[in-house]
Amino acid sequence: MKRVFSDVIQFRGSHYDFGYRQGELLKDSPILPNRKKFWGSKSKLRHYLVNDMEVKRMILHFAPGIWDELTGLSDALKMNLTDTLIQFGGYYLEYGKSGCSIFTNGDYMIRNYDNDPLSYEGRYVLYQPSDQGYAMIGPSMQITGRTDGINEKGLSMGYNLINRVRSDDGFICNMIGRIILEMCANVEEAVSLLKEIPHRRSFSYVLLDPNGESVVVEASPREVVVHHANICTNHFEILTHENRYKFEDSRNRYEAMEKQKSTIIAPFSAYQMLNDSDKEVFSKKYGAWAGTLHTAAYFPKELKAWFALGGDRLPFIFDFHQWLHGEKLHVTRLKGELDTTIPFVNMEEATNGKR
Repeated sequence: MKRVFSDVIQFRGSHYDFGYRQGELLKDSPILPNRKKFWGSKSKLRHYLVNDMEVKRMILHFAPGIWDELTGLSDALKMNLTDTLIQFGGYYLEYGKSGCSIFTNGDYMIRNYDNDPLSYEGRYVLYQPSDQGYAMIGPSMQITGRTDGINEKGLSMGYNLINRVRSDDGFICNMIGRIILEMCANVEEAVSLLKEIPHRRSFSYVLLDPNGESVVVEASPREVVVHHANICTNHFEILTHENRYKFEDSRNRYEAMEKQKSTIIAPFSAYQMLNDSDKEVFSKKYGAWAGTLHTAAYFPKELKAWFALGGDRLPFIFDFHQWLHGEKLHVTRLKGELDTTIPFVNMEEATNGKR
């Protein structure tokens, strides 16, 4: 078993100041040197960016505050524009394959985030901007992006990878997720954004707002469709021609939730369906980019969030509503265990390169 952790980061202020503060924190963190060591030479990140000014134009069009955040990161880290966009820009950048499972009803969204531990930053972020955009809470990816989360309007979001082939110029999943939380007040606005924004890869985006409306948006670089559903894994139900050649594992997790959903009587039992290792949804395939790293739950009407690292664990409960009204959280780190020897990228021992 590997003990892991996520740092809880709280910030209220402008996007630039938020970016600058994150840059200061990254100076003393293993995240950037570890990422460079494990990803830099392997993925040749520079080859995946389009023109810097085109990236800037796209970010300013969809979420201008995020550009200020990138500027703050750049200044704090003394990093040039190109390198800043490579590391944090969320446009036209490769990531590995991953799993993920989501279950919703009218009151909550439960989400398993499955991936390789070395891809996981271990940062759980609460941010309340003072200049523009909505406040949000959720785990970060690529520092500026989000794997899932909820914003101050109660809009909740999670995404699942479908396919990495037939890519095109566009934003990757974590930045699209961040822009949804930053700019959209409800499911309707999020669907409109997903139909407009360019997609790098094929993903399903699951959305839920306080009206109890839960939809799955199937998005590829070529087309976007919307349907109502309360279960989503790693295959499309409508755009089936975009699916991977093999998706048995995705189908198995989908069917496991379909089989058990009639027994769900409360949010905690839904959480257990995804987090308990004996319920056939939680995954231990960490060496294949498909092990469950965290289970998150979001409650749009209550503005609460649950979070746990690893399986068979009680969630930590965040009262986002109280935080929005000025109450500071006293938790600084969330701890967990994974059935693997692979560390998170935020851990010092990851520098030795051992898996």
